[in-house]
Amino acid sequence: MAEANKEILICRCQEVTLAMVEEAIAEGAFSVDGVKKRTRAGMGLCQGKSCERLVAKIIAEKTGQDPADVLPATSRPPVRPVKMGTIEGEMNA
Repeated sequence: MAEANKEILICRCQEVTLAMVEEAIAEGAFSVDGVKKRTRAGMGLCQGKSCERLVAKIIAEKTGQDPADVLPATSRPPVRPVKMGTIEGEMNA
């Protein structure tokens, strides 16, 4: 692949390039979570909504897996600080 293509952004939120994803795969990341742990792809504001399928497609191409067999990222709800008064109010209700 041309060197210019290696700089294509796969995850815009975290500025992860194609080269970074390919390097993670070469280091043994065979799932979306594996790539995410090595590159932070999918950890930005969109939480992988725009890049998770791209990462899965690249993994499938590089490893020869069927795209349906590539394990997706585990999703977790966002953590937000909560004021103690809010919790206290719910406990007294």
